[in-house]
Parts: sequence; structure tokens; C-alpha cells
Amino acid sequence: MTELTANVNWLAVIIGAVISYALGMLWFSPKMFGTKWAEGNRLDPKGPARPPVAGIIVQAIGTFLLAWLVGVTAASNALATIILVGLTLIALMAAGGLFTSKSSYAIAAETTYVAAMLVITIAAQGIL
Repeated sequence: MTELTANVNWLAVIIGAVISYALGMLWFSPKMFGTKWAEGNRLDPKGPARPPVAGIIVQAIGTFLLAWLVGVTAASNALATIILVGLTLIALMAAGGLFTSKSSYAIAAETTYVAAMLVITIAAQGIL
């Protein structure tokens, strides 16, 4: 278990997660990609009647876990590993989108957001 916590830069993990999560709020807003993304997922572009609380919570957890994973790989000098993991996640997300007949726009919005999260969390580790 110590390989998951030893030498992890927790400040970089938290800052990377917060910035990544905030980017997601903007990324999927109507000001950026939200409207066309919603249409590509066959959702109401105006948004749900009530906020999807469970989705918001799970996204926050997932964002933190990704930032932590980046922190673990940074602590063990395994940048190539996190890039491989990131590309794997992106490919699996794209496959899921294709299986569920999402639009190419929706798939691109989701996968590029994950790529942006990886860049942010890796940068946080490098800067802090």
C-alpha cells in the first residue's frame, strides 16, 4: 500500500484535481462544448430538471483518483506509464461512445477533456 502514498506530492494532486474539475464545469457548459455534447448524447441541451448529484460526486471522485494516479507515477518517475494509462482510458471511452452511438462530437468532447485532465495533472506534478 505504501507505493500508493510514498513520496506523492499531495499538494499537486489536490491542485491538479481542483483545476481539472473546474475545467470540466466550463468544458461541458453551454459556453464551450456542452450544448453540442448534450445533443450528441441525446440529452436535453437545456440540461436536466435537477442537477445530477450522483454524477457530480462520482466525477469529483474520479478526477481525484486520476490526479492521485498521476501523483503515484510521478513519485516513481513513471511518466510513460501514466501516458499509456491515459491513452488506454481515452480509447476505452471512445469505444464506449461508439457502442452507444454517441455523436463523434460528443466522443471528441469527452475524450479531449480526459486528455486535458491528464495534461493538467501532469503539469501540476511538474510545477509544484
